[in-house]
Amino acid sequence: MIVIDQIEKQVYTKEEILNSVILGDALKVLKKFPSEIFDMVFIDPPYFLQLPKKELRRWKVKTIVQGVDDDWDKFLSFEEYDNFIRDLLHEIKRVMKPNTTIWVIATYHSIFRIGKIMQDLGYWILNDIIWVKTNPMPNWLGVRFTNATETLIWAVKDKNVKKYTFNKDYAKQFGIGRIGANVWIFPLCNGKERLKDENGKKVHSTQKPTELLKRVILVSTNEGDLILDPLAGVGTTGFVARALKRNFVMIEINPKYVEWIKRRFEKPLKITDKPHFKLWDKT
Repeated sequence: MIVIDQIEKQVYTKEEILNSVILGDALKVLKKFPSEIFDMVFIDPPYFLQLPKKELRRWKVKTIVQGVDDDWDKFLSFEEYDNFIRDLLHEIKRVMKPNTTIWVIATYHSIFRIGKIMQDLGYWILNDIIWVKTNPMPNWLGVRFTNATETLIWAVKDKNVKKYTFNKDYAKQFGIGRIGANVWIFPLCNGKERLKDENGKKVHSTQKPTELLKRVILVSTNEGDLILDPLAGVGTTGFVARALKRNFVMIEINPKYVEWIKRRFEKPLKITDKPHFKLWDKT
């Protein structure tokens, strides 16, 4: 269900937004939600990559690399970026239940700033999870290490929270070895899963793979729980949540992305709770 946020709409009930994507500004929409209604939150905020304005081509074939050059990733300064993240996390904290957990994913460009802001707001970090990509984009200029990881911060509202959901059997299944280590290894979104427009161009430059959200959701929620994604992009969080019998609320400001979310939901996702990628024997 798509809900178009209106200025005159002051309050949403939980029933009005259940299993919907709201077209609107997250910082405004969140203020209209009741307090303490969500069981888990997933945020994939802008990276603020600060990329130089120059054309980058692949080594041999010389085709142009489609990097992250979207308007949503552009900020005037670190201060502006920090204020956006702080305002978002402040409002999210209000709508989290007392034992809710929150996941935030980012690269080295911003994850350290986000972590500090979370701690300043009183969040208590439970873990960081390292996602190792088996198919990362190479460093085409050969001047740095290839960035093959992203980091997820997993946290609760404050250090006194104890009875949060942690399904340790899934953690062991997805992590390395037998101990449920905080390392997940699987590829970037590609192939048929990657959404492309009629010109063959990526619909969203940082679309997350369903495998990522599957792991996040299975580890930290139970069937019937309500999940929030306030920066939904093309809706992978809700798409996977529905397949795993969870409820969701997503917010997205870009009408193009919301239209693609609608298209995705026309064909239900079939998913298993088993890891799709096993790189070594766990014996």
